[in-house]
Amino acid sequence: MLITQVVVVLLAFYVAWNLGANDVANAMGTSVGSKAVTLKQALIIAGVLEFTGAVLFGHEVTETLATKIANPALFAATPQIFVVGMVTVLISCGVWLQIATSRGLPVSSSHAVVGAIAGFSWVALGVGAIDWSSIGLITIGWVLTPLISGAIAALFYSQIKHWILDQPNQLVQLQEWIPWLSTILLGVFGVIVLPSLTEPLTNFLIEQAGFPIPAYDIPLLTGAIAAVGLTIISWRQLEDLGEVEEKFPPQTQELPSIQNPKSQIQNPVERLFGRFQLLSACFVAFAHGSNDVGNAIAPLAAIVYINRTGSVPTDGITIPIWILMLGGAGIVGGLAVWGKKVIATIGENIIALQPSSGFCAELATATTILIASRLGLPVSTSHALVGGVVGIGLVQNIKSIKFKTLQGIAAAWLITIPVSAGLCAAIFSIARILFL
Repeated sequence: MLITQVVVVLLAFYVAWNLGANDVANAMGTSVGSKAVTLKQALIIAGVLEFTGAVLFGHEVTETLATKIANPALFAATPQIFVVGMVTVLISCGVWLQIATSRGLPVSSSHAVVGAIAGFSWVALGVGAIDWSSIGLITIGWVLTPLISGAIAALFYSQIKHWILDQPNQLVQLQEWIPWLSTILLGVFGVIVLPSLTEPLTNFLIEQAGFPIPAYDIPLLTGAIAAVGLTIISWRQLEDLGEVEEKFPPQTQELPSIQNPKSQIQNPVERLFGRFQLLSACFVAFAHGSNDVGNAIAPLAAIVYINRTGSVPTDGITIPIWILMLGGAGIVGGLAVWGKKVIATIGENIIALQPSSGFCAELATATTILIASRLGLPVSTSHALVGGVVGIGLVQNIKSIKFKTLQGIAAAWLITIPVSAGLCAAIFSIARILFL
């Protein structure tokens, strides 16, 4: 059993590695594509936030995948079949993600793992072994994800375009809008994430210190302070950029960049949006880590549970922190070594992006994915970001969308489920002959 668990741990790390190489482009692709950050900066930022999101918020989706795709009650008498099946899930998902990454295709790891679990369950115990109600709910999430993200991105960008970018004096308009942008950006993150992050402090103040404060007071206060701080900092930076632009017009000298010393962004308004985009990219990385880490570690969590209890998990299970950390570390490693190709596809090959449009796409993506993570739904970050980018393209000009790239991405999405299901079914059939 020890050897089996070591092999499974290595396989889970392998899947997380490939997931990081492929899916983390969703977090940083638009920032690199719009020249808001360099590739090296993107890799460092995404690494930290992906790991944090995986460890703090990865348990809900992991629990869903471990207990609600295959019908666990049907495997209760034969837990060894469930273990072998989950091992084949890891192998098939890792192989498919590596193939897709080598070709620069941003496929959905959620599709891969759900398809693989369904594939082995079908071969093992028949079609009834699949929990079709859970599959149906997840599929609805996959369909709605790009639509919701695209709608949010289009709505938000259309307002920024109308009230700031299309106005004769963009700097003055942006100055008026900075408090609202700060509030929206930090509000989205704060409403979904801060209550959980500040819960230990809230409990301490209520239970230990005896302060009868409402549960949401501390996250609201934290978010308000952060929004005010971001507003003041952004006003100062905008003022500095405006002064530099007056003395040195963009045609005669490149303006100093906010965050990327090699940036070619000349417009001071877009430069400030570059800072907001960097923050929104951080939120996408955090959201991605929270949702997609489950795709790599759910089979491992299920196997560890079976080894410890001797029974198949039929309801909620507790995910050990070391498993979440293993998944986070694998994601970061894969991103650093293999992540460049897919970043280029997302960031440069769908539409040409500026920081203002990239910011809107990322904010829409982070909102959609974080909500899904809190609901325990394993949605596709690829779907969300591509939907957001297309939403921006529809507002800008439908002709600016590179539909040839979208066709390749959509084809990769569609074939992922049957390929991963078929691959896992074949591997499981061989493994059952050899080991069961």
